[in-house]
Amino acid sequence: MRIISWLVRLLVLILLLAGINALWSGFKTGSWLPEWLGGEDKVEAMHTVVLQEVSSMGKLEVVKYNFKDVVEQEIAKMWLPNAKAILIVQGEAIGCVDLAKISMEDITSDAETLVINMPEPELCVFKIDHSKSKVYNTEYAFTDEAKLVQEAYKQAEKQIQQSALDMGILDQTKENAQKILTPMLEKASGKKVVLKFPMNAKVDKLR
Repeated sequence: MRIISWLVRLLVLILLLAGINALWSGFKTGSWLPEWLGGEDKVEAMHTVVLQEVSSMGKLEVVKYNFKDVVEQEIAKMWLPNAKAILIVQGEAIGCVDLAKISMEDITSDAETLVINMPEPELCVFKIDHSKSKVYNTEYAFTDEAKLVQEAYKQAEKQIQQSALDMGILDQTKENAQKILTPMLEKASGKKVVLKFPMNAKVDKLR
């Protein structure tokens, strides 16, 4: 019985010391109640990340055009006033060269010169920067506002693509690729480097 009584006293002493320690910690942090009595829920998150695909990328981005466009979108109504929206849209178009398309058959060399047949330059990115774009004004939109805004962004993206092509982004891509790659390859090979691009680059149709 004495052993049991001694164990009970020891347990009480341990609990008392733990309580004092918890109160002292709370006093130092400004909270008098221990965490388990504080009433605050702890937020815990668990993530399960799954790698779905690994893609090899060899696209060298060599030029970027930044655009700002004021878009006026309208839906014609039969009996009601036309729904209108004005957006200030910012976006970008990027020209690149896909180096992964170069094969050994595209490279010829002699004692002094290295010739590389380059793939066609591409307009690899044209997109709206939604973080810098905004709806400036809407009129009589009501339930059509979401449709108006969505269609305006869609048209603005097409306009960025067409404007970049009209402004010669593919030719600028060739020129910049020459400036970037030629000195690098000449230094690596110790030869004069000639990059040959196709005469007529293909242009994707507007989506």
